[in-house]
Amino acid sequence: MSKGNILVRLFRVKDLLPISKGNIVISNSETEDIAYEKEDAFDISGRSEIISVDTPDSGMLREPYEEGESKNIYSIYNIRVTSDGYKDVIVEGVSVFEGITSIQNIEMEEKSVELGMMRSYRETVKREQQPDEKSTRDMQRSLVSTPFTFSNVFIPEFITVHLGAPNVNAENVTVRFIDYIKNVASSEIYPTWPEEAIRANVYCQISFALNRVYTEWYRNMGYSFQITNSTAYDQFFVKDRNIFENISKIVDEIFNQYIRTIGNKTPFFAQYCNGTTVKCEGLSQWGTVDLANSGMSALEIIKYYFGQDKELVRAELVEGVPESYPGYVMRLNDINENIKTIQKRLNRISKNFPAIPKIYPEDGKFGKETENAVKVFQKVFNLTSDGVVGRATWYKISSIYVGVKRLAELGQEPEEEDPGNAGAPGDTGDIGLDGKYPGYLLKYGLKGDKVKELQHYLWNISNKYNIPSIAIDGIFGDGTRAAVVAFQRLFDLSQDGIVGPNTWNKILKIYNSLSKRSM
Repeated sequence: MSKGNILVRLFRVKDLLPISKGNIVISNSETEDIAYEKEDAFDISGRSEIISVDTPDSGMLREPYEEGESKNIYSIYNIRVTSDGYKDVIVEGVSVFEGITSIQNIEMEEKSVELGMMRSYRETVKREQQPDEKSTRDMQRSLVSTPFTFSNVFIPEFITVHLGAPNVNAENVTVRFIDYIKNVASSEIYPTWPEEAIRANVYCQISFALNRVYTEWYRNMGYSFQITNSTAYDQFFVKDRNIFENISKIVDEIFNQYIRTIGNKTPFFAQYCNGTTVKCEGLSQWGTVDLANSGMSALEIIKYYFGQDKELVRAELVEGVPESYPGYVMRLNDINENIKTIQKRLNRISKNFPAIPKIYPEDGKFGKETENAVKVFQKVFNLTSDGVVGRATWYKISSIYVGVKRLAELGQEPEEEDPGNAGAPGDTGDIGLDGKYPGYLLKYGLKGDKVKELQHYLWNISNKYNIPSIAIDGIFGDGTRAAVVAFQRLFDLSQDGIVGPNTWNKILKIYNSLSKRSM
């Protein structure tokens, strides 16, 4: 047997704060033998140590499956985590490959008063995490004839995934776009493949998802989600599954790049299949392995399958605002205003992740203190710990900063003004808060004072409830719709992302209850 690794990260389900006290038991899914057991297994950032476990030899992955063939190509483990004051969690079906670290994020719920000392178990992942090798995406569902809705291609902060075929009654889950891509890539391809093959597949997965978002394919058919996890239609997504460290790092680097045809701004509908048991006119996933091994780059592989008129471009908008990355790497001894932004954000993040050392002064000078803080941040969030701030680290800092700012209690923490964030959240300066339903549906694309009023209510609610925080700019964009859907899901309303009288009245009721509570 060879060796692979498991890293467990532990958070509170309510606010994603790290849990530093907990016990782990890892067992082999087939034999039920215990592979690892430890009490007090997490550090101050909610991370376990890197846990080594047995895996098959990755040499078995050099050739694709043939129909009817069965290969033991990765090991399957179950993880049980217990922590005082929280419900126990059992995760089944964690796949581990030779030489690869599988990262399993676990959110834990606090025990209710009624539970007392009783134990309650929650399965977060089903056993099978790899897609059906014989499934294929329907080529007839290409989107070239769909009317465009968005004038600019952007990377959304969140994407809503339907866990089943479009017309099947199933759960909808809203996750960060970048985490969605990491999940799909970890579910659809093998982490032991050559890096350029992985990159080519990830570019296809990003472009496929952006095409669904950009054209509003499912929204135009009346559905409340943006994509499904059915491989007959879309891409394979497994709720709460483990992701692979090398895939995670690649996605962090290229998450805002997509494929398009030269002269056409639409994200390319990058059709693909496994290329062995299923053939299609698009990219062959197993074929990318051979091409990468022959020396082709990811872009060359994409052009090989889709034509020489294809190019890779970066989205100008990330999470609804202009791309904030300055376009250059920042490292030791550099001096500029962007470094001051990094210092301020790392200092704020360190309140919730105290392993990250404070930086003083916040003067825009990239000294040893800043380098050390960056290295610790990178380690905590599974980036290459080199102390250098490139695109991947910049956006991870930005993402975590936005996340922890949402945890601040109403009125306790002033909001740093960020580019593209029109109007400081919570500022009621020019907002007329009359509370009256406008008499028409508030939905995607609308602008005006009533949208701004709605955003004010939602932003304040996001400080107490687990819904996305949004800019108060009077524009009903993707972020506002994601917040509405999250609110509707939380309070058992129809999850259509549209604010009618029922949703408006519920939002106002919750907002007013928070206002009274703070008095």
